Parts: sequence; C-alpha cells; structure tokens
Amino acid sequence: MKSIICFSSLLFFLLCCQSKQPDTAMVRLITLDPGHFHAALVQKTMYAGIDSNIYVYAPGGQDLQEHLARIASYNQRADNPTRWNEVVYSGSDFLEKMLLDKKGNVVVLAGNNQKKTEYIKASVDAGLNVLADKPMAINALDFEILRQSFAEAETKKLILYDIMTERSEITTILQRELSMNSALFGILEKGTPENPAVTKESVHHFYKYVSGSALKRPAWFFDTEQQGEGIVDVTTHLVDLIQWECFPEQSIDFLKDIRINTAKRWPTPIMLSQFTEVTGLKSYPEFLQKEVQDTMLNVYSNGEINYVIKGVHAKVSVTWNYKAPEGTGDTHYSIMRGTKANLIIRQGKDQNYKPILYIEPLIKDPGFSPVVDSAMIVIQKTYPGITAVNEGSVWKVNIPDQYKISHEDHFAQVMQRFLEYLKNGNMPAWEVPNMLAKYYTTTRAFEMASQK
Repeated sequence: MKSIICFSSLLFFLLCCQSKQPDTAMVRLITLDPGHFHAALVQKTMYAGIDSNIYVYAPGGQDLQEHLARIASYNQRADNPTRWNEVVYSGSDFLEKMLLDKKGNVVVLAGNNQKKTEYIKASVDAGLNVLADKPMAINALDFEILRQSFAEAETKKLILYDIMTERSEITTILQRELSMNSALFGILEKGTPENPAVTKESVHHFYKYVSGSALKRPAWFFDTEQQGEGIVDVTTHLVDLIQWECFPEQSIDFLKDIRINTAKRWPTPIMLSQFTEVTGLKSYPEFLQKEVQDTMLNVYSNGEINYVIKGVHAKVSVTWNYKAPEGTGDTHYSIMRGTKANLIIRQGKDQNYKPILYIEPLIKDPGFSPVVDSAMIVIQKTYPGITAVNEGSVWKVNIPDQYKISHEDHFAQVMQRFLEYLKNGNMPAWEVPNMLAKYYTTTRAFEMASQK
C-alpha cells in the first residue's frame, strides 16, 4: 500500500511539473531594439496563440520609452484594450543578453536600419524566427548578409519575413484581382523606359500622426546612414507590390529577371525649426552635421528607380515632404497598363486624398460595360458590395467602408499571415526568392544612384 501511495504521489508531482512547462506551440515574441513606431503597431491588437508576455531587449533611452508608452496606451484605451506585459531588459549588452536568454521564438524588428541586418543574422543564427519591418537591407553589403540569413533560415526551417502592409490595402488588392481578369484587362503591357507598363509613386511626410498623437521621430531617422535613403526605404513597398501584382505567386530570380535602367536620388531640405518640432531637439546632433548647409538639413529621402522585371518596364518613386496640407496625408498613385484597359489608383484632391481605383478602357466601346459588370460579379464573391460606376471615360470602383482598413490595422493582418506561416512551418515557395529580388532591386538602384 505504501509503495502505491508513493507511486501516486510521484505521478501527481510529474503531472504538475509537466503542466508548468511552457507551451511549445505558443508564439512568444521578443522585441529587439524598437526604434520605429511600427514595432508597437504589431501589438496594437491581441492574437490567439501569442503569449501576452513580450520580452523587450534594448539599450535604454528615448526610443525604448516611446515604444513602451505606445504599448501602454493600447493597454489603457477604453475600446478593446490589449493585455500585453512588457518584460524589459535594457543595457548595452542587450543583443548578447537576448541571444543568451532566448525567452521567445520570434524576434520582431523595427528600428535603426543600420543595425537591422546584423540583428536578423544574429537571430536566425541563434535559431529564432524573425518578423522584420522594412527595409531588411539598405546597401549592397546588407543584401549579401541577408542572402546568408535566408539560406540559414531555410537550413534551420525558420521563418524570416518582412512586414509588407500594403498588400492588405483594398484598392491594391482589387487592382491585382482585376489585372488577372483577361476579359477586362487583357494582358500586362511590356512598356518602355519612357512609358512603363506599371508605375507606382508615393508621397510621405516627416510630421505625421500615429494612433491619434503627433509622432516624435528619433534624430537618427534623419540620418540616411542609419535609416537608409528613400530609394531603399519606402520604395521597398512599391517594388514588392509590382512583384506581387504583376507576377502573382511567381518566383522571381534577381540574377536573371531584374535589370536596373536608371536610378536617381535627391534631398528634402528640413529647417531647424521643423527638425525641432518633430524630434524635440533644439540642435542637430553631430552625426547629422555632414548634411547641414546654412542651418538647413538635407535628407536624401527621395528616390526613383526605372527598371525591367521579367521583361516588363516598371518605375517606382518616393517623395518625402515635411508636413502634409491640413486634411491630407500620405498619398499613393499606381497604374497597371493592360492591352484592353488601365487600372489606376489615385489619391489626390479630387479623391479627397483617399485611394480610389479606376478602370480606364483603351477603346470606347459600349460592349465594355457588361465586361465590367461580369468582373464585379467575380469580385463580389469575395468582397460583397463592391461595384463599379461609369463616370464617362472611366469606371470608378466603389468600395464599402468595411473593407477600408487603416494602415495601422494592416499590421495585424500581416501578423496573421506570419502566424499562419509559422503554424504551417513554411511559406509559399515564391516568398523568399521575391524578398531577395526586392532587396536586390532597391540596393542595386541605391548603388547606381550614389555613383552619380
């Protein structure tokens, strides 16, 4: 009897110990050196399957405090508050400490881009999955390190993925869907350098609001050696969308399929008063003095790439201004030229600075109207309520508000995709080669533009 009692006690003890073991299926996030507000936007909502304890490793300072304040604001909001518990380690050895502790299994990166590729490689080498904000690489050396990191991730069966929020924007989704409707769009033109088949342009602003508050940017954001120039930063989204829309679910080989024709860069001049308004600093730090002329800071945040991808001529450009006019914000323009119609996204004054998709037939034909109607019937199977209205020379695509998700909320959609990839243990076969093609395009263009 005594031996039975002892065995029962031992079994009970073992079961208790087992119940206290961490759930290996649970995703546990590590936030590493968060210096960009995108690091917080990943946590704007809660997710099934993610531990509410988030392990933060960073040097002390303003970047860390700003990040924690944003998370606290999500936890304390009245409407659907989050429940994150930030477990913070701050110190100069934060990277080494993170790699030693390995408290989580996914590293989230959004911060100083000068260090990001190093962080990616160190995390992957340590056996950790990585979800990284763009850009993953800001120069040719970074690109080579990134290639090694993807190869190592494949060997270790890890997921290394970047945050491409614009794939979740509804007008872009519909532009892609309609381009695959041959009756309406035909096929994608090849274009020329002077008249590309696909063009994407975006305008951004240093002064902006995030989660209802004026964004305070770190001083290093204005240092292109740390942030990266515009031609390797925001253009990442535009290059990604060209690949994703023009060649859906096709792998792109950067060694064979990409050719850069021309690339250029130019600065945005920032006054000291503007710099102070957005950073809170009354003078330029020493590391920015190299770009200061007569108290004006020149930030090389603008760039344009004219290139060929799988035989198709494409152009992307990004422009940064200081502040958007009242009532406006960042804007986007996109055109895909087909043999039967063009698909155009505009976001200007006539659109009240909201993105609107237009279908522009190349030939005025009364028979085109039923083609549009048929295309909308197909779209409505996935997106009920979407219609197209004739406005003379174009059809305007009307999109119900339920599909107009904010840029901030796109981060949750990216996270859901990432979680699905983790669950499956892999990504679609085209994702990794296309990430490499994307960063080859931007870093090679930066090299060419810099040589001028």
